Amino acid sequence: MSNIFKPKIVSANDLFDGDVVYMDGDGNWSRQIAEAAMASAPNAAEALLARADQPAKVVGPYLLDVTVDDNGIQPEHFRERFRETGSTLNAKFARLNRSSPLEESAVTQGNR
Repeated sequence: MSNIFKPKIVSANDLFDGDVVYMDGDGNWSRQIAEAAMASAPNAAEALLARADQPAKVVGPYLLDVTVDDNGIQPEHFRERFRETGSTLNAKFARLNRSSPLEESAVTQGNR
């Protein structure tokens, strides 16, 4: 068994709409994995997870192993890649890309 620490980020599900979210460096939640705060040491990972305890905003926060390559932050496990992108078999089940500020603002303020 390897004791080499792997970089980690925190993921959870948005309490109101269930979307996969990632905690950023300010303790806020983003639907973009590229904005996730990354811990590169065990104590930093535990501190990140402690900050993620926000029951009024998210459910089920947990640490996940990631790598960083030319494409940015990449989840190591297939389950996490699937959670990030949604279904690849049927486009109607794919995650919506809420990258526009207007859409993000509407979701953040509860205007659904």
